[in-house]
Amino acid sequence: MDIAQRLAAIDELCFRPLPAEHGGPPGSGHHVVVLESTRGLRGGGPSGRAVTREQYAAYRDALHERLAARWGPSDPWNLDTVLLRTADEEIPEPWAGLARRARMAYLWEAADTGRWIALAVADRDDGDEIRLLALATPTAPP
Repeated sequence: MDIAQRLAAIDELCFRPLPAEHGGPPGSGHHVVVLESTRGLRGGGPSGRAVTREQYAAYRDALHERLAARWGPSDPWNLDTVLLRTADEEIPEPWAGLARRARMAYLWEAADTGRWIALAVADRDDGDEIRLLALATPTAPP
């Protein structure tokens, strides 16, 4: 997927109907789109994972530049602190799940959509594939 296709997928997240969240009203859920994913890197060596992580971070950063021009700048959001908070408080989805998968994200409140958009590299679990993720939710971050 090239950058134009990734941006189109993110644009679609802004307007695609959201599912219900665990028995809640329609539109209370979230969507997660995998923009890139490794195949066969699950449990791979640290050097191969490091190279892929760097490449996916570069993809994320290139998307960040384009989205910052559209929605304004976004500082990196440390998901380690969100993950730590899950031990003592209930963090709503999709934020708790994102914190279990990624270490940082860029985050925007997409203008005129009522949705939050996050962009992250899911690389926390060495036993899983590395993924470049975009998510959309009406739930404000904690």
